[in-house]
Amino acid sequence: MMRCAPAVLWADSRLHRLSRGRWSLLGIAGLPSLRLTTVGRRSGVRHTTGLLYFPDGDTFVVVGSNWGRPRDPDWAFNLRAEPDATVTVGGVPAPVRAREVRGEAHAALWRRLLEFWPGYGAEARWAGRELPVFVLAPRS
Repeated sequence: MMRCAPAVLWADSRLHRLSRGRWSLLGIAGLPSLRLTTVGRRSGVRHTTGLLYFPDGDTFVVVGSNWGRPRDPDWAFNLRAEPDATVTVGGVPAPVRAREVRGEAHAALWRRLLEFWPGYGAEARWAGRELPVFVLAPRS
């Protein structure tokens, strides 16, 4: 799975750009996806990545699985340093503020996430770490 990640990310990025944000590989598979734009914690440069998300009311829940790699994804480090970010869903950008979920709240949300996408369980085993969970709430 991890060996496929670069090709999948490349194809998804191109599809997203060509469709002007209307399509993604996850969307074609019937899964909710968003583009998360964060500010680099060291560079200050904006970075965008496509992610699966769990819709929870008016918030977006994302998991730092990093395809089962042992290290958290860069976007997770960026959100910890600067929680204000932007999500784009269906080509429509929206400002959000990230909050990392920890402790009992993480455990409760993790159970819901595994019902939504059982693959997170495999990715956590491959990674050998607890996967970080972030709630992205709209901000004005």
